[in-house]
Amino acid sequence: MPSRRSWATIGAVAAAGGVAAGVWAFVEPHRFTTRRVAVPVLSAGSTPRRILHLSDMHMSTDHLRMRRWIARLAHLEPDLVVVSGDFLAGPHAVAPVLDALKPLLDRPGVFVLGSNDYFAPKFLNPARYLRGPTSMEARGDFLPWPDLVEGLTKAGWADLSNKQALVELPGWTVAARGVDDPHILRDRYDLVAGPFPDGVDVRLGVTHAPYRRVLDEMVVDGADLILAGHTHGGQLRVPWLGPIVTNCDVGRKRARGLSDYSAVDGSGQHAWLHVSAGIGQSPYAPIRFNCPPEATLLTLTCCLMSRCPPTCLRCLAWECPL
Repeated sequence: MPSRRSWATIGAVAAAGGVAAGVWAFVEPHRFTTRRVAVPVLSAGSTPRRILHLSDMHMSTDHLRMRRWIARLAHLEPDLVVVSGDFLAGPHAVAPVLDALKPLLDRPGVFVLGSNDYFAPKFLNPARYLRGPTSMEARGDFLPWPDLVEGLTKAGWADLSNKQALVELPGWTVAARGVDDPHILRDRYDLVAGPFPDGVDVRLGVTHAPYRRVLDEMVVDGADLILAGHTHGGQLRVPWLGPIVTNCDVGRKRARGLSDYSAVDGSGQHAWLHVSAGIGQSPYAPIRFNCPPEATLLTLTCCLMSRCPPTCLRCLAWECPL
């Protein structure tokens, strides 16, 4: 049995580890990361394409480092940019958001809005998240979201909040549809419902919060790929266990990254779901742990490279032999 001195040493080490973890939780929000993921949604022989997925900036006027980092993402040269909501964190954030996105606005883009684009953030007891999704009732002061939408659409980006668009890109076509934020019950999928059109290269669904009622509808209608945010990847991820909460009804294993999502109607239909851990966080919870802020470059291919013969690694050079 450990001696009293041993227990004191163990306690001191544990306390030091707890302090280090607490300090790191305030450091990690500044460790901006770019992830790269391959998604096998294209038909055989197709040229790979790149989608840059951004989400949950929660931008305020003092986020200068974040703005510079987002602007530099243009060097990834995506074919399409998708932002899945929560651009804003305050009434004066529209100009900083548009400034950060300016180098990307020359490229085709689509977006939806999130609850924090409509309402300013307010403090919530962190324990509230452990009881399930936070209140879906609208709360907080109104933010100038119409100015945000105007700035993005004037640049040529398509607003998919309960809308759909056919995005014609050089050499490929994307049928895109989205919903307004399901977390505050603004989703009206009935306005865009129905089978995705034939003759397109990618059938894309976009939602801020990945609630299953929306995901299921999109899958049944034939979506190939669905992009979402909102969860912040759990924001605090316990090593080996993952996120504690998702703040919606999607499972914890889908709180971040790419997964194969099947509809619950028993039809066997499925789509790839990518949930972004987001770039920012609420000003009232400026911490992350084991879940750095991220942007994701999705490379759409005709196959998962890891499952293909070695020659298929030519996909990395934009040539697919299959």
